Amino acid sequence: MGLLSKILGPKSKYDKSLPYTYEARVRVFEEEDENEFKTYLSDTICGLVEHLQHHGIGPDEAELYEIYLEGETSIPASLLAGDDGRWLTKEELCRAFEQHYPGHIRADSCSFEDRGRGCLGP
Repeated sequence: MGLLSKILGPKSKYDKSLPYTYEARVRVFEEEDENEFKTYLSDTICGLVEHLQHHGIGPDEAELYEIYLEGETSIPASLLAGDDGRWLTKEELCRAFEQHYPGHIRADSCSFEDRGRGCLGP
Protein backbone atom coordinates (compact mmCIF):
# COMPACT_ATOMS: atom_id res chain seq x y z
CA MET A 1 0.00 0.00 0.00
CA GLY A 2 1.45 3.33 -1.03
CA LEU A 3 1.73 6.42 1.14
CA LEU A 4 -1.15 8.13 -0.66
CA SER A 5 -3.40 5.10 -0.10
CA LYS A 6 -2.51 5.09 3.60
CA ILE A 7 -3.45 8.76 3.93
CA LEU A 8 -6.60 8.78 1.79
CA GLY A 9 -7.79 5.26 2.57
CA PRO A 10 -9.40 2.77 0.23
CA LYS A 11 -10.47 4.14 -3.15
CA SER A 12 -13.83 2.37 -2.90
CA LYS A 13 -14.75 4.53 0.13
CA TYR A 14 -15.04 7.51 -2.25
CA ASP A 15 -17.57 5.76 -4.50
CA LYS A 16 -20.91 7.25 -3.43
CA SER A 17 -22.82 4.30 -4.93
CA LEU A 18 -21.29 2.04 -2.25
CA PRO A 19 -21.73 2.18 1.52
CA TYR A 20 -18.93 3.89 3.41
CA THR A 21 -19.14 1.23 6.12
CA TYR A 22 -21.50 -1.37 7.61
CA GLU A 23 -23.03 -1.43 11.07
CA ALA A 24 -24.62 -4.19 13.12
CA ARG A 25 -26.81 -3.31 16.09
CA VAL A 26 -27.37 -5.99 18.68
CA ARG A 27 -29.88 -5.34 21.47
CA VAL A 28 -28.43 -5.24 24.95
CA PHE A 29 -31.76 -6.04 26.61
CA GLU A 30 -34.57 -8.31 25.44
CA GLU A 31 -37.35 -5.74 25.91
CA GLU A 32 -38.47 -4.31 22.59
CA ASP A 33 -38.90 -0.83 24.06
CA GLU A 34 -35.24 -0.62 25.02
CA ASN A 35 -33.11 1.33 22.54
CA GLU A 36 -29.72 0.32 23.87
CA PHE A 37 -27.48 -1.53 21.43
CA LYS A 38 -24.02 -2.95 21.08
CA THR A 39 -22.62 -1.60 17.83
CA TYR A 40 -20.20 -3.35 15.49
CA LEU A 41 -18.61 -1.65 12.46
CA SER A 42 -16.78 -3.06 9.46
CA ASP A 43 -15.74 -1.75 6.05
CA THR A 44 -17.13 -4.89 4.39
CA ILE A 45 -20.34 -6.84 4.84
CA CYS A 46 -18.44 -10.14 4.78
CA GLY A 47 -16.10 -8.92 7.54
CA LEU A 48 -19.05 -7.85 9.67
CA VAL A 49 -20.95 -11.11 9.20
CA GLU A 50 -17.83 -13.21 9.89
CA HIS A 51 -17.23 -11.29 13.13
CA LEU A 52 -20.83 -11.69 14.31
CA GLN A 53 -20.81 -15.38 13.45
CA HIS A 54 -17.47 -15.90 15.25
CA HIS A 55 -18.96 -14.31 18.39
CA GLY A 56 -22.11 -16.44 18.28
CA ILE A 57 -24.45 -13.64 17.21
CA GLY A 58 -27.07 -14.95 14.80
CA PRO A 59 -29.00 -13.13 12.07
CA ASP A 60 -32.10 -13.01 14.27
CA GLU A 61 -30.17 -11.12 16.98
CA ALA A 62 -28.72 -8.32 14.85
CA GLU A 63 -29.94 -5.54 12.60
CA LEU A 64 -27.48 -4.66 9.83
CA TYR A 65 -27.18 -1.33 8.05
CA GLU A 66 -25.35 0.13 5.09
CA ILE A 67 -23.89 3.48 6.13
CA TYR A 68 -23.61 6.11 3.41
CA LEU A 69 -22.38 9.67 3.86
CA GLU A 70 -25.97 10.91 3.54
CA GLY A 71 -27.65 8.32 5.75
CA GLU A 72 -28.22 4.67 6.52
CA THR A 73 -30.21 1.88 4.93
CA SER A 74 -31.38 -1.31 6.59
CA ILE A 75 -30.09 -4.46 4.85
CA PRO A 76 -32.84 -6.98 4.07
CA ALA A 77 -32.45 -10.29 5.93
CA SER A 78 -32.81 -12.13 2.60
CA LEU A 79 -29.34 -10.84 1.61
CA LEU A 80 -27.74 -12.03 4.84
CA ALA A 81 -29.24 -15.34 5.95
CA GLY A 82 -30.35 -18.56 4.32
CA ASP A 83 -33.66 -20.38 4.70
CA ASP A 84 -32.09 -22.25 7.61
CA GLY A 85 -31.73 -19.00 9.58
CA ARG A 86 -27.91 -19.03 9.49
CA TRP A 87 -25.58 -16.38 8.14
CA LEU A 88 -24.62 -16.84 4.50
CA THR A 89 -21.00 -17.79 3.80
CA LYS A 90 -18.64 -15.23 2.24
CA GLU A 91 -19.22 -16.70 -1.23
CA GLU A 92 -23.00 -16.72 -0.72
CA LEU A 93 -22.88 -13.10 0.45
CA CYS A 94 -21.02 -12.15 -2.71
CA ARG A 95 -23.70 -13.78 -4.86
CA ALA A 96 -26.53 -12.23 -2.79
CA PHE A 97 -25.06 -8.72 -3.09
CA GLU A 98 -24.14 -9.05 -6.78
CA GLN A 99 -27.45 -7.54 -7.91
CA HIS A 100 -27.62 -5.21 -4.90
CA TYR A 101 -24.39 -3.50 -6.05
CA PRO A 102 -24.55 -3.86 -9.86
CA GLY A 103 -21.14 -3.82 -11.52
CA HIS A 104 -19.22 -3.93 -8.23
CA ILE A 105 -19.14 -7.67 -7.57
CA ARG A 106 -17.77 -10.00 -10.21
CA ALA A 107 -16.95 -13.70 -10.26
CA ASP A 108 -13.25 -13.16 -9.52
CA SER A 109 -13.15 -9.77 -7.76
CA CYS A 110 -15.15 -6.97 -6.20
CA SER A 111 -14.90 -3.23 -5.57
CA PHE A 112 -14.50 -3.87 -1.83
CA GLU A 113 -11.15 -5.68 -2.22
CA ASP A 114 -9.21 -2.58 -1.21
CA ARG A 115 -10.91 -2.49 2.21
CA GLY A 116 -9.92 -4.25 5.40
CA ARG A 117 -12.25 -6.98 6.67
CA GLY A 118 -11.70 -6.31 10.34
CA CYS A 119 -14.49 -5.34 12.69
CA LEU A 120 -14.72 -2.86 15.57
CA GLY A 121 -17.09 -3.33 18.44
CA PRO A 122 -17.53 -4.43 21.99
